[in-house]
Amino acid sequence: MKKLLILIGLIAVVAGQMNASVILIPMDENTQRNHLKAYGITYWVLSKGVEAYWLLNYKGGSFAFVHTAEFEKECKTRDVSYQVISESQFAAIENEILNPEVNMDKIKLEKAPKIAVYTPDQNERGEVIQPWDDAVTLVLTYAEIPYDVVYDTEVLQGKLAEYDWLHLHHEDFTGMFGKFYANYSGQPWYRQHVKMMEDLARQNGFDKVSQLKLAVAKRIRDFVMGGGFMFAMCSATDTYDIALAAQGTDICATPFDGDPMDPSFQGKLDFSQTFAFQNFSVITDPMVYEHSNIDNSEVTGRKVNPEQDYFTLFDFSAKWDPVPSMLTQCHTRTVKGFMGQATAFNRKHIKPNVLIMGENKPAGEARYIHSAYGQGFFTFYGGHDPEDYRHYVGDPPTELQLHPNSPGFRLILNNILFPAAKKKHQKT
Repeated sequence: MKKLLILIGLIAVVAGQMNASVILIPMDENTQRNHLKAYGITYWVLSKGVEAYWLLNYKGGSFAFVHTAEFEKECKTRDVSYQVISESQFAAIENEILNPEVNMDKIKLEKAPKIAVYTPDQNERGEVIQPWDDAVTLVLTYAEIPYDVVYDTEVLQGKLAEYDWLHLHHEDFTGMFGKFYANYSGQPWYRQHVKMMEDLARQNGFDKVSQLKLAVAKRIRDFVMGGGFMFAMCSATDTYDIALAAQGTDICATPFDGDPMDPSFQGKLDFSQTFAFQNFSVITDPMVYEHSNIDNSEVTGRKVNPEQDYFTLFDFSAKWDPVPSMLTQCHTRTVKGFMGQATAFNRKHIKPNVLIMGENKPAGEARYIHSAYGQGFFTFYGGHDPEDYRHYVGDPPTELQLHPNSPGFRLILNNILFPAAKKKHQKT
């Protein structure tokens, strides 16, 4: 009888192993119906306390996790392409990936990162006063990835310590209000924005908006140095570094802060304080819609035909360079360019320790850059909206249901999942 029970137990174990299965979410061009929501599924699985795997360079950077009826149902509900495979089939994929002769790797994702988006969102009356959208909040909402909104007061109160990942978008850390003075200073939204920022500065004990923004930039710097992940797009990229470099001088012309700027400001810029850029010149003229020559723009001489505006993602070794490999996972290596207040980064102003992950080589510009900073990381991504080539003030937001396979938006979501990777893979 005892032997019979042992035999039954062994049969049950073997049967359980035979029935165990894995959900594979392929991310190649021909198989996946909705690349963007696939990231949301993986994030959702992690939020349930279940580990997942990121299969770098395998079918476009596929995801895998244990099969359950609940997980399969969610894939169907969100219309994400998936395959249910056996443990033995997954083991065969692992063997293929771990072959030292192929450029692939398996990265364990352990925990859903807590996400903060830095944006004013609404004023004290609950009114949205910015006439533009944010590509990251658009894609987070579409992919059904939760996030919290923080702004200057929350940052100064130390709220960033509650988060793993911070996004900055169309923000001006210099105190020049986006350099919109020439074209929009008479518009109600611009006047409301200036008033809101001046009130916010006073509420936090500062005389000028530039002083408030510098204090916030320093808190964000401390967040990254302490191990946080910071992702910035559009004007939040160059103005962040400009603010840090200019902390010992006044670069704001009279229309912005009520007093003249320091005439010798350029010689007082301290590039040792910046994250990514060096040896740049600040454009202080309030009538010029550009902050500096970091941005390779029409103001600084950019001549790129819109029809030929593409950038190329670099190939990295998945086994030896897992960080840039994660951040460049895509179903294509060539991505359509898109403009913003900061469209592209002039290569000659990028610090040598900063990794260029995507570039338009003929134009001498980088579009997608990354580096470690202290114990954390930052990524700068040029442009405003990957599916709207030239997004004007007041334009409606992009409808992502029309672009579920957008490679440009995939790059944003790579950064969302990057902090979930096992810590040993986050070293550079």
